Amino acid sequence: MQISDLPYPDPGVPDARSGPRFLLWLGRGQLGGQLKSLCWGMLHFTGVAALPYAVGLGVDAVVDREPNGLLLVGVLLLVTGVAISVGDAMLHRTAVTNWITAAARVQQLLARKTAELGSALTRRVAAGEVVAVSTGDVEKIGWFVEAVSRFLAAVFSVVLVCVGLLFYAPELGVVVAIGVPVIALASLPLLPRATQRADIQREKAGKATELASDTVAGLRVLRGIGGEELFLGRYREASQEVRKAAVRSARMWALISAIQVVLPGSLMITVVWYGATLVSDGRIAVGELVAAFSAVATLLYQLRHFQEIAMAYSFSRPSAQRAARVLSLTRTDAAAERPARTDPVTAPAAGGDLYDPRTGLLAPAGRFTAVVCGDPDLAGRLAERLGGHPMDGDPAADAGSEAGAGSEAGTGSGADAPDPAGAPSVLLGGVALDELELDTARSLVLVQDKDPVLLSGTLRELFDVPASGAVEAAAALGAAQCADVLDALLQSAPDGVEDPMDARITERGRSLSGGQRQRLALARSLVTDPEVLVLDEPTSAVDSHTEARIADGIAALRAGRTTVVLASSPLLLDRADRVVLIDGGAVAAVGTHRELLRCEPRYRAVVTRETDEEQRLGGLELTELAEALTEIEESA
Repeated sequence: MQISDLPYPDPGVPDARSGPRFLLWLGRGQLGGQLKSLCWGMLHFTGVAALPYAVGLGVDAVVDREPNGLLLVGVLLLVTGVAISVGDAMLHRTAVTNWITAAARVQQLLARKTAELGSALTRRVAAGEVVAVSTGDVEKIGWFVEAVSRFLAAVFSVVLVCVGLLFYAPELGVVVAIGVPVIALASLPLLPRATQRADIQREKAGKATELASDTVAGLRVLRGIGGEELFLGRYREASQEVRKAAVRSARMWALISAIQVVLPGSLMITVVWYGATLVSDGRIAVGELVAAFSAVATLLYQLRHFQEIAMAYSFSRPSAQRAARVLSLTRTDAAAERPARTDPVTAPAAGGDLYDPRTGLLAPAGRFTAVVCGDPDLAGRLAERLGGHPMDGDPAADAGSEAGAGSEAGTGSGADAPDPAGAPSVLLGGVALDELELDTARSLVLVQDKDPVLLSGTLRELFDVPASGAVEAAAALGAAQCADVLDALLQSAPDGVEDPMDARITERGRSLSGGQRQRLALARSLVTDPEVLVLDEPTSAVDSHTEARIADGIAALRAGRTTVVLASSPLLLDRADRVVLIDGGAVAAVGTHRELLRCEPRYRAVVTRETDEEQRLGGLELTELAEALTEIEESA
């Protein structure tokens, strides 16, 4: 793999069982590049290792007055210089290629996992953690992959130097052969503490990044309530904690670096002192002493790679562990426990019902179903489940699987629904969504959550999404009541822009109000025209008059298509074909809005915001009022 070939056509399926296994998987995927880098490294380091012997031979040739020997040394130095230069250039080229390709592979894997999990990712992993993994951790992982081949080449040259000295100058070779392993292993006891401090620094940096992203995202609100300086102060404190942790980590690595300087220096002094003694005794020649000294001096260069690989592994192991933790997440818990399938699951035929076995919720095909939950968090989790992305540790879902997964089926509307025990994931037309290919599942079921994101760009680009083509952008914008939004975008557009579709939207739509952003996001969802559309509180930021028109627009535009709206607004609920009440994580009642308002106190309490006392004292009056309103509308 060359840099020009990136990105990978397929980054593969990673071994995400642990950080070391993930690093090993990356290394196996780049064996060709690692071997190239190792070969060029061996050429480079062999040239470096040969220099001391060439210098020693040159000294002996001068002392013995041998012109031919000196000429031979000159040729040897020339060849050695070429080997060092070419080897160093190609080693750097291939090592950096390994670093970039490894980082690109990890980035692609993370991007693919992010697209697969969607909004579920940031609910399972903090946003700051995701940012840290996809930036700093990717660099550290690539650093280790790059350093491996250089380290192996350095090991080869160190062994070559030690063995060569044992044959060239045995007395000094023994000293070097004993001292080099001591130097290489001296830092190992300090590595766990250095790694621990590095982990603390990285954890604090992740928290600071998350705090910064949250502050930027909520800056408009913070300024409105006067809390901008408060949060900036918190970020300053967090950044100071990161600085202190970085200083503590740097001190440990400085100590390790000092050891890597002091011990080799001590070895050089020992070699010079002992070698001078041997020369004075006539046991070795001056050239042998010069060669041994030069060999130890050049070993400092190779030994630096021992420290580098130790640092690279210490930093990359926790980074790889965090990346593996993200990559090991699955769309559903059931998908993680289910054996991998070799054959793709066939998409369900059009017109199938949407059924959630855990809660017992059934959304009949082609109908407008409204779902009422007393707990907004439960509504958000249920919306994710209906899209095939249930949350980890969802107590409501677990309660629904035991307390009343068949509640709606018991009413007669879902009698043919599958058994919850045999199908823990949401089913569309009898097929589990988490067994389908991701693209297929998302083309069938689209979920718009409470806080949809608008990316920067023109309005035309915003609506350039995968769609059936049956719904035009103008129709979707009209159903979502976006006329005033188009006018506002056109007024703020530069001169010369006459079509509001060419007007630009700022990052995350910050120049628009909350209601305007919500309506644009709704229009984008309507344009896609999926078989099943799930909307979580799509009108929570608009006024009642606009909400009523939006409810009519959704009902008209989605006629004949399956639509599920999680809401508690009477205006939306009254337009639904059927309303389902979720209580305690399971279906509690099914009917129309007015039927449930008359007959179901729990439903009435959620929709009308009644307190327990108001339910006890005013339930009868509300029922009579609802009946009276119904009679008036029927007579009208």
